Amino acid sequence: MLQEFKKFAMRGNVVDLAVGVIIGAAFGKIVESLVNDIFMPIIGRIFGGLDFSNYFIGLNEAAQHAPTYDAAKKAGATIGYGNFLTILVNFLIIAWVLFLVIQAINRAASRGKAEEAAAPPPPSREEELLTEIRDLLKTRA
Repeated sequence: MLQEFKKFAMRGNVVDLAVGVIIGAAFGKIVESLVNDIFMPIIGRIFGGLDFSNYFIGLNEAAQHAPTYDAAKKAGATIGYGNFLTILVNFLIIAWVLFLVIQAINRAASRGKAEEAAAPPPPSREEELLTEIRDLLKTRA
C-alpha cells in the first residue's frame, strides 16, 4: 500500500498540481496587496476619498451606528458590501491575468505548429525514386 501511495504521489500531475496551488496562494497574496494597497485607495479617492473596506449595512441598531466594519461585525449582523467589492476586484484581476497567460500559451503553441507546417521536410531518396518510376510509367502508357 505504501508503494502504491508513493507511486500516486510522485506522478507528474499530482506534483504539478501541488506546485500550482502553492504558487497560486502566493500570487493571490500579491493580488490582494495590489488591490487593497494600490487600486482600492485610488478608486476610493476618485469617489471622494472613501474607504471601501468600511462600507457596510448594519442589520441591528448597534451595528448601524458602528464607526467601522470591524466594530459593526462585533456589534451584530452586518452586510459588508465594501469588502465584497474589494474581493470582486481581486477576482477580476486574477481572472484577467490568467486569461492573458492562457492566451500567451495558446499563441506560443500555435506558432510552434505553424512553423512545423510551414517548412515540410524534403522528400527522401526513396520518395524521389518512386516519383521517377511513376513518371516513367505514365510516359509509357
